[in-house]
Amino acid sequence: MNVTAVDRNLTAPPDSGSSLDKTVSRCIIVLLLGITINYINAAMVHVFSKHDIFKTNPRYILFIHLVLNDMILLTTSVILLVQTYIINRQYVFVCALLIVPAVLTAQNTPLNVLFMAAECYVSVCIPLRYNHICTVRRTYAVIGIIWTINCLSLLPDVALMLATESQQFLFSRVACLRDNVFRSSYSRNKRDASHILFLVVVWFTLCYTYFRILFVAKAADAKANKARNTILIHGFQVLLCMIIYVQPMITQLLLFLFPQQIRITRMQS
Repeated sequence: MNVTAVDRNLTAPPDSGSSLDKTVSRCIIVLLLGITINYINAAMVHVFSKHDIFKTNPRYILFIHLVLNDMILLTTSVILLVQTYIINRQYVFVCALLIVPAVLTAQNTPLNVLFMAAECYVSVCIPLRYNHICTVRRTYAVIGIIWTINCLSLLPDVALMLATESQQFLFSRVACLRDNVFRSSYSRNKRDASHILFLVVVWFTLCYTYFRILFVAKAADAKANKARNTILIHGFQVLLCMIIYVQPMITQLLLFLFPQQIRITRMQS
């Protein structure tokens, strides 16, 4: 396997300034934060499972799906970060098993928030049809659509890797990054194109729903005003989620500005 200069820098031992104590403290902080957040999320899932009224409300179903999705994302992200500090290089097939759920759940989040905003729009702007449009069955169908869209976006990369890469590569050790596992230029171009598409669709939908609810809120209806504030919160959530869509460009910019910090930049991205 050819090893590029970037890969050599990534797998080089930490410099003298990165002490063992510093590495251990970072890992402990990340683990504690991950466990704490997942504990809070698990408590919300427990409350949801104990009350049937939540299970019949599309809004809470979408919300709890978002919570479960974030639990998977957080768990895989913590594992990836900690093993990067400890192992530094991982077998490609093991890395792929961690990257696939991390990428899927990261891409699920903006779409889940999009449908939560759409549900809010229906409840305010067309309330008479809400019970017909937003049913429990359709809500679960929407969740299935979210997973299907992102699986269709990522699984071709997995199939292409298995079809084109040698067995030697699959059992080689690399820095556990998406571009190091899915090395095809087709995979990178498809990822960038899908990210741009999702970025446009999600933001267009959020802006449309917000301004429609804002128009209804002019009637000083308390429910509409509450919905407008909810859409603003969704907008902030999506703004944070959209980092994944621009992350490759941000990473390249940071590598250009701080080439000496390539190892830290790659781990944080």
